[in-house]
Amino acid sequence: MNILKFIESFTDDNLLNSKSSRRDSFNQFKTLGKNAALASLPLGIASLVLAPTKANAAATAFMTTQDTPTTALQLALILEYLEDEFYQIALDTNGLIPAADQAIIAQISQHEAAHVQFLSSALGDMAPEKPDFDFTVGGAFNTFSDYPTFMALAQAFEDTGVRAYKGQAGNLMSNGDLLTAGLQIHSVEARHASQIRRLRGQKGWIVGSDRGGLPEAAQAVYDGEENAMQAGFNTASVMATNGPDIPAAAGPESFDEILTGQQASDIASLFFAQ
Repeated sequence: MNILKFIESFTDDNLLNSKSSRRDSFNQFKTLGKNAALASLPLGIASLVLAPTKANAAATAFMTTQDTPTTALQLALILEYLEDEFYQIALDTNGLIPAADQAIIAQISQHEAAHVQFLSSALGDMAPEKPDFDFTVGGAFNTFSDYPTFMALAQAFEDTGVRAYKGQAGNLMSNGDLLTAGLQIHSVEARHASQIRRLRGQKGWIVGSDRGGLPEAAQAVYDGEENAMQAGFNTASVMATNGPDIPAAAGPESFDEILTGQQASDIASLFFAQ
């Protein structure tokens, strides 16, 4: 079974909308007979969903709780853990990052480390344990030996972070200080996303639901971004003040969509090691 198809199956809309755990979702596949190809998967890939470690079980425990300021920060911390370790490994890997990009990646890494420290401090004893990550997804990606692969994942992580922070804003409304801090981090993550996208030769913003050359497995990061309706207004019908009409595709590009906590969790948990 192709690993990208395997990952894609875990980002299916039905699973993203499900309240069951990733492990339960996998068992549903098994029960329905949809994963007869499981036997052909490397043992390490199968264990990705069959044998959660203690740290990773703790990291996902909050997914079943109600949406609160605490769970919003817990999700944010999991995403920041992921980005922080991802960039640190890359910077520690000799020859991966071209000299021209070293300073940019190093600065982004420092930002992510600051976010981890802030969120950990804010959560105190409620901070989830840092998961064990596998950025190769069981060897499917040569993440730290191929710079384009590393950058493709960087784009997916940053775009996920931007949409996820936005999705948690409503859960922080009851605490003005935390909402302010979340929005401050959100805008920096958006700048990261734009910078990474430009380093990859992409536009600095998401174009519809286009995943920008990323594998099909990354489509869940961009689903819904083609939405043209905003608060009942059709952005695709916007007229230019002067000159020709604005292209219809520019309307959806003008607005970012959210990722729910469950969607963001499902995306991040693909990179949990077992």
